[in-house]
Amino acid sequence: MERLRSIIKRVDLVGWIVPAVVVLVWLWLSVSGQIPAYKLPSPVALLRVLADFASGSLGVTPYSGALWENLGVSLLRVLAGFFMAGSLGMLMGFLTGRITVLRRLFDPVIHLLKAVPGIGWLPIAIVWFGVGEGNTLFLMSLAAFFPIYVNTAAGAAGIPETYIQAGQMLGAQGFRLFRSVIFPAAFPQTAVGLRLGLGVAWAYLVLGEVTGVTKGLGAIMSDARMLGHVDMVLAAMIVIAVAAKVTDFLLVVICRRIYPRGGMKNESGI
Repeated sequence: MERLRSIIKRVDLVGWIVPAVVVLVWLWLSVSGQIPAYKLPSPVALLRVLADFASGSLGVTPYSGALWENLGVSLLRVLAGFFMAGSLGMLMGFLTGRITVLRRLFDPVIHLLKAVPGIGWLPIAIVWFGVGEGNTLFLMSLAAFFPIYVNTAAGAAGIPETYIQAGQMLGAQGFRLFRSVIFPAAFPQTAVGLRLGLGVAWAYLVLGEVTGVTKGLGAIMSDARMLGHVDMVLAAMIVIAVAAKVTDFLLVVICRRIYPRGGMKNESGI
């Protein structure tokens, strides 16, 4: 009970004002008939669709009970793309952030590629990987790579030289210097990139899944759009938003384990 009370106390009620107003206006527009249901279903109808999507007990759409399988497929894709982007982005970020010659070699090219919008990679991704799994993973990992790389490189490059000198004076060299000085000092900025990268991976999941895969939340959104089920498109969007928020929360928990701050928050949110 005490734990529940502490959680309730941490909830910022101000953050619920705008969603509540949006739902009330949405409900009023639906009830008054100013927006037809085929364009925007009412909140009550959407809740029924979501309940049926999860439980399969109502049979109101062709996607009854299909939530958990498709959510699992999409979640695995996001985690795979995020892992690839995070591994390469952190590696390249720490290397270019600390080694000047590597920064001069790779940083201009990476920032040049970063300027290309994600949708611009879609045609070439289809040519390289075909329509399906490879195309989706490529788009997600590519899009998530850039914020992770940029923030990691900025964090590594911004470490005061006094930190490095102090570590060297205490005998830290090579990997030991990285583990004890460079990584902890740069990690808050790296965590910013990881959180941004995870959000981008969820966003680009839909772009990849609408191009030919048969399972996943994005595939359901594409199929529902063609069948005229606007309610299912909105339901899938809500599920993606909730799943992205949950995975972001878990990422923050992991980051706090790696880099405990004694409860003090910083720009990374950890």
